[in-house]
Amino acid sequence: MATDKPVTPTEEQLEILEYNFCKVNKHPDPATLCLIAAETGLSEEQTLKWFKQRLAEWRKSEGLPSESGSVRD
Repeated sequence: MATDKPVTPTEEQLEILEYNFCKVNKHPDPATLCLIAAETGLSEEQTLKWFKQRLAEWRKSEGLPSESGSVRD
């Protein structure tokens, strides 16, 4: 089984992920990531991957380089 398969969250999972991304933290720490993963039912790896992809999209929409390093990376 391939672990790098793209994550396709359900509508409900997306709502939780988006809420956390927009309202809580774009860079969740490991403990927060674990809680979000538990809440969505996704693995921590899938949750982290979603946040990374979403952050790249957000940076692009803000006119920032998608992979720019930050103090939190």
